[in-house]
Amino acid sequence: MNSQMKGLVLSLGLMQVARKVPTDRPDVLFIIRCTYILSQLLQVALFYWTSLKIKAKNDTTVLKYQEPPKGFGQGAEPGAPVTTTVRDYDLKEVSKNTPSMLIGIAIMAVMHLKFGYTQPLLIQSVMPLKSLYENPIIRIHILGYPATGDLARPFKAPPGLMSALNEANQASNGSIKRAEDENTPKITEIKDDVKQEKKKDL
Repeated sequence: MNSQMKGLVLSLGLMQVARKVPTDRPDVLFIIRCTYILSQLLQVALFYWTSLKIKAKNDTTVLKYQEPPKGFGQGAEPGAPVTTTVRDYDLKEVSKNTPSMLIGIAIMAVMHLKFGYTQPLLIQSVMPLKSLYENPIIRIHILGYPATGDLARPFKAPPGLMSALNEANQASNGSIKRAEDENTPKITEIKDDVKQEKKKDL
């Protein structure tokens, strides 16, 4: 199960929990709002601290890689080659998180303040913690993981939900094919059956 599927399962579980929370009570609503705000502030603080650590390390090791292909399918254009440093690459990765955070906050503000939805606040108070733990920049500079394997630069783009469903579909098709192959009699078995039938006729 990849990260996207885990996130989906966690989100569905939090939705079930959120339904049982009495959000109509003012004191509970206040706690939920404070929890959401603290969760967002934690993200901002961690990314700011990470950027300071990156600048302090000032790793000027040259990093060369090729950008992901543009588009999908056979008509996708190959990505351009990039030459940068580890410091600049990591700072760029940190800055990528700012737009998504701002968009998420804006969506939550509209859903909660205009339409009165409270459950998403509770869910989005927990989901960022999972995202922070899985973020490669946080894992390297805050949690102290080595930049090897899945954390080697350039970072791999996280697979989407559709790719996870495609993987599950391929695995299912593979298991079906294996089952069909196991149940299909082999050519030698068919020949033996034919020989036995001929002997019976004689």
